[in-house]
Amino acid sequence: MQYCKRCLYPANHPLGITFDERGICSGCCVHEEKYVINWDEKHQELEEIVAHYRGRPNTSHDCIIPVSGTGDDFFVVDTMKNKFGLNPLLVTYNTQFNTKVGIRNLARLVSELDCDHMMSTVGPDTVKEVTRTTIELIGDMYWHVLAGSRTFPVQVATKFNIPLIIWGVNGWLDQVGMFSHHDEVEMTKKTRKEHALRRLDAEQLIGVNKNISNKDLQAFTYPSDVQLEKSRVRGLYLGNYVHWDSQRQIEGMIEKYGYETLPQERTFNTYETSNCWNNDTVHDYIKFLKYGYGKATDHASRDIRLKRMTREEGAVLVQQYDTKPPAVLKDFLKWLDMSENEFMGHINKFRDKNVWHKNKDGTWTLTDSVHNHLTDDGVEEARLEVNDPRAYKETPLLEEEAYDEEYILMGRIYMDENNYKAIEG
Repeated sequence: MQYCKRCLYPANHPLGITFDERGICSGCCVHEEKYVINWDEKHQELEEIVAHYRGRPNTSHDCIIPVSGTGDDFFVVDTMKNKFGLNPLLVTYNTQFNTKVGIRNLARLVSELDCDHMMSTVGPDTVKEVTRTTIELIGDMYWHVLAGSRTFPVQVATKFNIPLIIWGVNGWLDQVGMFSHHDEVEMTKKTRKEHALRRLDAEQLIGVNKNISNKDLQAFTYPSDVQLEKSRVRGLYLGNYVHWDSQRQIEGMIEKYGYETLPQERTFNTYETSNCWNNDTVHDYIKFLKYGYGKATDHASRDIRLKRMTREEGAVLVQQYDTKPPAVLKDFLKWLDMSENEFMGHINKFRDKNVWHKNKDGTWTLTDSVHNHLTDDGVEEARLEVNDPRAYKETPLLEEEAYDEEYILMGRIYMDENNYKAIEG
């Protein structure tokens, strides 16, 4: 397996990755654009775009911003409301894998930034049926989250005639350099299906599971081409117009709004995915079982590109976190009513045989990883000098968070210094 000479990404990255003649991956190459782009010009370009939507007649909102309560959400809403003067409608797809801190942060976001907010919650039994089906079909337990969070905002936009949606960073650009910042690609129906949904759209689930009907899939069904043409909805990525640096940005949100962080089970990054029990645990563990790497690789690769750690330091973190089975797997399987043997049977079908070997006793061995490529030819030539080492902060929690608690379906909608948790007595 080929690995990037600069970061830690392998050639089997599920989003697709390429390497130049130096052995440096496309994600690292596109990241270099961040240091040469004139971001003041980009800011002005975005201002000219959003000016057409600001204060439109016959509507109460200038744009929609999809949120789940992450630190990136705080940054996007703060930027669009307080720097660009837009009045956003915040919309949330309820993942049903909510943590206490995630619910508080979402309530904090709505309260502190004083925004209108809508949430979509699909019936829990439907979510379980969909999850069982997508695990079997594509080895993905997170499909319903990706489908719902990328569908509900567009449904709201078409229904309420709010044709501008502001997303955060383009993950396909940021991770693997699928696009350039200069392309200014937008979120579309095609992008959503091909990249976010692993080419499995809601309509394709009909008939696969007798317990899933057309009605059940409404929350995951994208508006029709006729609706999109009529409403002229467009989805802009803020990351195309600002120098996206999630760590710095979230630290600003911690200082400004009191965003709470949370230690993660399978990564050293305490800022992201704190809202969800399964993003960096079961979902990410499945990625490791399929491709041989996980979220710690994602986060370390980004920090290497930002000149915050060396490749070797990143590799140590990968060894510490990526191979670690999540303690909450048993809780997820209990929620789903699926045995571990059945679960692993589905996932094993999708293991990449370039990095995994099945032994005679039925166990699996990881045969290759970035640790086998730390001294490859060209690594020193591709190295970036560390000039901004930064540790991720761990903020005090207003309520204790425990991994042995059940998912929280619904939570508070408002928060201030007097009601951050239930009043005893």
